[in-house]
Amino acid sequence: MRLYTRTGDKGETGLIGGARVGKDDPRVKTFGEIDELNASIGWAATACEDAAWRRDLEKIQSLLFTLGAALADPRPDAATSTITAEDITAVEASIDDATADVPPLTQFILPGGDELAARIHVARAVCRRAERAVVTLAREVAVPDNVVAYLNRLADLLFAWGRLANHRAGVAEVPWNPSDRL
Repeated sequence: MRLYTRTGDKGETGLIGGARVGKDDPRVKTFGEIDELNASIGWAATACEDAAWRRDLEKIQSLLFTLGAALADPRPDAATSTITAEDITAVEASIDDATADVPPLTQFILPGGDELAARIHVARAVCRRAERAVVTLAREVAVPDNVVAYLNRLADLLFAWGRLANHRAGVAEVPWNPSDRL
């Protein structure tokens, strides 16, 4: 199979089921945001030396790939849930585990820190953008159940993991100071 097909050369792409839409279609934009989120999590994983944590990032990537495929399927009967309540509960448990290992959050912090934390914070910001795209798409078409809740929770988990990465690396969080100016 060739990597290029030339079928998108005029600005259209195919959806699951064969429908052709513009590459700027809201559905395409949305699964593109999920793809970017997936890539940013993969980028974070390359800086992760903890094998179990890296595997958790890869599990999220796999689920996001499935989610992107579900968003690429416009058939009315295809808007079935790819994200289960158990998936959301698992993310919540991971958030609880991560926050148990770091000092309580008492103020806003700036995203960044060590390499892994900074990459995770980028993934968190991309996750929020993907979440917004799904919310917009859901106003127009049916989207699989639990997707918005999962992305909302995933962004929270990525924030918690960013903090945890800094904590494990011994890097202090930088508090937001609204009066800081250049």
